[in-house]
Parts: sequence; structure tokens; C-alpha cells
Amino acid sequence: MKLLKSLTLCLCVSVSSLAAAETAIIVNPANANAISDNDISRAFLGKLKKFSDGQSIEAVNTKANSDTRVAFEKMVLKKSPAQVKAYWSKRLFTGKGKPLQELASDAEVLNFVASTPNAIGYVDASVVNDTIKVIKTL
Repeated sequence: MKLLKSLTLCLCVSVSSLAAAETAIIVNPANANAISDNDISRAFLGKLKKFSDGQSIEAVNTKANSDTRVAFEKMVLKKSPAQVKAYWSKRLFTGKGKPLQELASDAEVLNFVASTPNAIGYVDASVVNDTIKVIKTL
């Protein structure tokens, strides 16, 4: 009976860790700015426009409703995809901002951040390579 309980527990832990892939928040390797969790959230909500060194922030999203984006919005922005969409619709309607550029895949986000010194994005942590710098893993 103990063996069965142990196997069940191991199986549950394995399944839950597979379901919860990590998300890496990334910047260009040349970017030496420190950025807090609150600033990351503000950057992706269009409320923070510049890094501490004065460079404009070029935040990019991956495609809507991707697993990585849903996880990022939930953990960092503390919003559901519908809430984020409504937020940007309101900002666009009131002239306070437009939604962030949306790229089709993690590979496109990696390439954009690697080639844009003031970019910030997020990808599934399993695709991170040495062309970018990871500033936080969720």
C-alpha cells in the first residue's frame, strides 16, 4: 500500500511539473538596466516607457492565447487574457496607448530581442539561448 501511495505521489509531481513550463523574461545582452517585477509589469502594460538609462522600452508579446503568453499575463500582469485585451482596448479607445507588437513564435521573440538593444520579451524557458539575457524566470 505504501508503495502505491509513493508511486501515485511521484506521478502527480511529475505531471504537475510538466504542465507548469517555466517562462523566461528576456532582454538584449547589451541591456545592463536593472528592472523590478513591478517595472516589468508596467512595461508590458505600456505604463513604463523607458529603462533607467533613458532608452525607450520596446516590449513585445508572443501570439495571443499561447501557453507562454497566458502564463506570463497571469503571473506578471495578474490578469486573464480577456482582462488584458479589455485593458488594451480601453487604452486604444482613450488614446492612451496601443497594444504591444505581437510576434508569432518564441523564435521570433528571441530574434527580435537579440537584435534590438532596448527590447524586452518573454519566451518558454526551454528555448532560451545565448543570444539574449534572461532577467527573470517564472
